Amino acid sequence: MTSAAPHDLVVTQATLDDWPVIAGWAAAEGWNPGLSDGPAFFAQDPDGFFLGRIDGEPVSAVSVVNYGPEYAFLGCYLVRPDLRGHGHGLTTWKTALAHAGNRTIGLDGVVAQQDNYRQSGFELAYRTIRFTGTAPAGETPAGVRPAAADDLAAITAYDSACHPADRPRFLAAWLAAPGHRAFVRHDGARLTGYGVLRPGHDTLRIGPLFADTADDARALFTALTAEAAGREVCVDVPEPNTAGVALAEQAGFQASFETARMYTGPVREHAQHRVYGVTTLELG
Repeated sequence: MTSAAPHDLVVTQATLDDWPVIAGWAAAEGWNPGLSDGPAFFAQDPDGFFLGRIDGEPVSAVSVVNYGPEYAFLGCYLVRPDLRGHGHGLTTWKTALAHAGNRTIGLDGVVAQQDNYRQSGFELAYRTIRFTGTAPAGETPAGVRPAAADDLAAITAYDSACHPADRPRFLAAWLAAPGHRAFVRHDGARLTGYGVLRPGHDTLRIGPLFADTADDARALFTALTAEAAGREVCVDVPEPNTAGVALAEQAGFQASFETARMYTGPVREHAQHRVYGVTTLELG
């Protein structure tokens, strides 16, 4: 099979049943996917995941998840290590891109692939830095509480202001996924931020961490890390948010991984200064 050519590859849409294969490859790359990511990912766009197979065996993957008529996000770009260098990844990539139609596509690209992404029309927007560290002990600050079911509408509206597209289906599944712990901060009149902690293959992960101010973000970060005191946690922080970088560093977290947010075109205006932690590198 190692000599199989791209024309031997059959690319089809993946199903949720295929997710363990994709997640396993991602975990082997050190990407640390969340343990309950799959159902929430497929809730947003069940047709946005693709597998390349040779003789029925999965060898490559990519996702192109559509958010409404103007925006899509590409992730999960993977090729089985023993079959790299034969063009299978590129064939799978080209097939999947058609799913986005004329939408602007975003991605968080690993350093080694950024030049290849540019050849497909992606341009750098900013770097994202993963910070990893041991969660400090603490107590939930005043104004922060666990998210409740009746917070969903407010969280969805807040999230829409912080993201290039609305994603209510994803959020409903993300907030309720097994093992996910969500917190909100409220000033008595309105939501001023929210964050989610979830279990990953290697470490716990924070994402998203969206907040009006650095104080709001710090309060939510304290609540989230208190849930994981003494355990290893990571958060992916957009480098332009210097307050977010400072928050992670002040907690003693160390930079451990880097990606580049890239787009094929313009995206709608959103409150990037509120993004202290990216939701997930796979779906943005």
